[in-house]
Amino acid sequence: MAERHHVYLVPGFFGFANFGELKYFAHVHEVLASWFADHGVDAAVHPVPTLPTASLRRRAAVLLANVAATAEGDGPIHLIGHSSGGLDARLMVTPGVSLDGEVQIDAEPWAARVRSVVSVAAPHRGTPSATFFTTLYGKRMLQVLSLLTVRMLGIGRLPLSVVATLAGIASRLDDPINRRRDALDQLNDQLLSDFSPERRDALQHFFAQVLEDQRLLPQLTPESMDIFNAGTPDRPGVRYGSIVTAARRPGVGTAWSAGTSPTAQATHALYVALHTLTAFGADQVPELPRDVLSRLSLAYRRTPDRRSSDGMVPTLSQPWGEVLYCARADHLDVMGHFDDSDHDPPHFDWLHTGSGFRRAEFENLWGAAARFLVGKPADASAAGDGPGDEGPNEGSPLDSSDDSARGAQSDAAATAAKPTRH
Repeated sequence: MAERHHVYLVPGFFGFANFGELKYFAHVHEVLASWFADHGVDAAVHPVPTLPTASLRRRAAVLLANVAATAEGDGPIHLIGHSSGGLDARLMVTPGVSLDGEVQIDAEPWAARVRSVVSVAAPHRGTPSATFFTTLYGKRMLQVLSLLTVRMLGIGRLPLSVVATLAGIASRLDDPINRRRDALDQLNDQLLSDFSPERRDALQHFFAQVLEDQRLLPQLTPESMDIFNAGTPDRPGVRYGSIVTAARRPGVGTAWSAGTSPTAQATHALYVALHTLTAFGADQVPELPRDVLSRLSLAYRRTPDRRSSDGMVPTLSQPWGEVLYCARADHLDVMGHFDDSDHDPPHFDWLHTGSGFRRAEFENLWGAAARFLVGKPADASAAGDGPGDEGPNEGSPLDSSDDSARGAQSDAAATAAKPTRH
């Protein structure tokens, strides 16, 4: 009888497992479970609760505790981390690691069962936006962004009063002189007022965890990640893979794609500010090896530069191990937060970036991850531009002038015999 695989989904910073019926990994869980069933793989998929802004050592300890409590038997374990969740996964399996848990658990027996670690849009070399989010205003802004995520997951739209306030905040987000804390407080109160008392209580508990420990954000700067990488070697015998994201650079094309929708225009303005913050100081992100850059160039039809990002994490910060998939997507698209209200359950896109990312690319992306987990060869038919593309894109898929920005699995990632290393 085949061994059961245990797959753990680790949220990023300000991430959560569940808020009642709202689930961070709902669409990812659905796609992975379907893929495993279709391919005859016995696998249990476990979304992992986390501490939203706690230190990497504490978050990795929470991950370890969840693995120890649920990975029955002696079958293989696989870790998938979105954003900083990818760093939690790497840290948990580091040989000789010492974690900061409430209950001390020997990591070695569980790390020894881990067969693969997949990171999705993770800041392996840091992100300049972390510097902004360590400020008092930035921390408050992250709280509002988290509320927006929960609101859109549950309802899929924003009231016009919220849209107006959000647009005003977004227009000043990258301007330290004209930022207004009272506008953030107003938006926070507007969002909370739309939730039920029970949901508000859950959110207040969530933000109490944030106030208790905010050590994560300073650890995600390029300077801090340089130290992290020096002390976190890969574990022998574990296969490391990464899913890389790059959104369209803000400009006339992305603004035009938002159309006349007030919500889309307001969230697009927020994207412009986030992309600008992520690009600021991007020269601090270390350069990638030439073979990794070649892989990205093949997938994106152009070499991403230091300003390329998914709106939160620089594209050049994300590769670690084998590059499994290069998505033309923003930081939230890859979690299923794109526009497809016809799907059941529906997808809602609350950060309009004009990426063009859709359900077909979403399934291809997570199919590539699932194949890597269980050691199946890549599907050659999935290589290239992704479903719906009729040929190579003209111009740069990372530029706002390219209206065909879609998911792309690197030809090299689909056919290479040896992995790309970091």
